[in-house]
Formats: sequence, C-alpha cells, structure tokens
Amino acid sequence: MHRRRRHYYFGIVIGYWLLVIGGILATVSFEKLEIYQLSERLSDELWVLVLSWDSFAKDTLGKQLVRAVDSIGANIAEGSGRGSFQDNRRFVRIARGSLNETRHWLRRAFKRGLLTQSQVESLKPLLDELAPRLNAYLNSISRNITNEQITNNK
Repeated sequence: MHRRRRHYYFGIVIGYWLLVIGGILATVSFEKLEIYQLSERLSDELWVLVLSWDSFAKDTLGKQLVRAVDSIGANIAEGSGRGSFQDNRRFVRIARGSLNETRHWLRRAFKRGLLTQSQVESLKPLLDELAPRLNAYLNSISRNITNEQITNNK
C-alpha cells in the first residue's frame, strides 16, 4: 500500500491522515473514524424506518431524508480522502449541513405522522452525539491547518 509521508510536530488522527509527533504523516482509513461510524449507524437506522413508509411518503420525504443522512458519511469519507486539511474541512462543513438537513426532514416526518415519539427518542441520542463530534472534528482540522501553516513558514 502506498503511503504519503510528511513531517509534522504534533499528533492526532485527522480524517485520512495520521499525524505523529515529530514523525511522519501516514494514511488512516475514514472507516475507523468514530464520527463516520456514528453517521453510518444513523443512516442505517433511518433506512430501516423509511422502508416501512407507504410509497408516497417514501417517494417524497423518504428519499430526501435518506439522501441527506447518507450525505453526512459520504462527505466525511470524501473529505478525508482529498489529501489536504483545507479540503477535509470543506467536506466536514458540508457534512454538518447535511446533518442539519437530516434534522429538518426528521421534523417533517414526525409532524406528518411518519415517525412515532419512541422512534424519534431512539434517534435523538445519535443526532445529539453526532453534532458536537462533527464540530470537534472540524475544530481539530482547523487547528491543524493553522499548525501546518506555522510549520511551513518556519
């Protein structure tokens, strides 16, 4: 397997990159990111719920909801594979927007009687955990952009 290598002076796993203190930059799979795994769980749970809806609800709100929730993980994956912190940050911001869109469609589904209160309550912990984790991930990427700029300017 081909690995890109660069020198950095801090250590943290960021998307596709593993940063090692004073070491090298090596690739790490997006599948190992907890935020990606969390987005997959949310996506899979919503898929099962939408499959039980009638054809009109699936064709209208259901497709929008599934596209939005699937986009969260897809953008995390795409950003981590782009090769730069700036690109990764941009895609994580898009993922955060997709999470907000997912919340919108969930509110519509509940209001229209497609989701029960217990279904909403079972999804809420995933949503409540994913939002701050996406923000923390975004902040860590932004810090590393700053650190990379400082390192490159030395």
